[in-house]
Amino acid sequence: MTMKVDIRKLSFINEMAKVGTNGVADNMSKLTGEDAQMEVTKTNFIDVDDIESQLEPGKRVGVRVRLLDPPHGHILILFPEASAKKITAIMLRDVVDDMSDVSGKMARSAVEEMGNMMASGFIDGWADVLGRAIDIAAPQLVYAPAGDIVTRTASLGGDDLALFFDSDLTVPSYQIEAEIYAFPDLAEFVEMVNGIEVQPA
Repeated sequence: MTMKVDIRKLSFINEMAKVGTNGVADNMSKLTGEDAQMEVTKTNFIDVDDIESQLEPGKRVGVRVRLLDPPHGHILILFPEASAKKITAIMLRDVVDDMSDVSGKMARSAVEEMGNMMASGFIDGWADVLGRAIDIAAPQLVYAPAGDIVTRTASLGGDDLALFFDSDLTVPSYQIEAEIYAFPDLAEFVEMVNGIEVQPA
């Protein structure tokens, strides 16, 4: 299947990435009380077989969220293990005095909740731009080497290509790192992008 994006709409894909990550930063700012910033450093279409070579090594903790409405597909929110520990501390700071008492189940729940908040912020941004509601399934917790998670998620859609965002999240006092990957159904996504009206300059 050949999918061609109207060249006038390429900037719109970057805008989708920007709006989505702004939604993530807004939700993180509300949670931490600090001005979180999330910057998209790269947006491109990449061959699924080449994804692993683009990733930093090491295990990740995070959530996979399935979109129940167009453009369907999945969103991944992943944290390096050190960031996941910081997230656990943030999420549980009003509940637990001694973090050494936190169980594995409680820590996983905290990361899952944070990932879900970030995914919701990202998808809400997309929904605003596209002018449509996008419902999501319950988030699925993932923990494995980054390449395994991302390649597995990309392959769920059955496309040879995936839409790949590189993004950096910064919360000044916490230095939390997060990675976001979006794997929409490419045929639906391209159709939606090409259907967007381009305003004359």
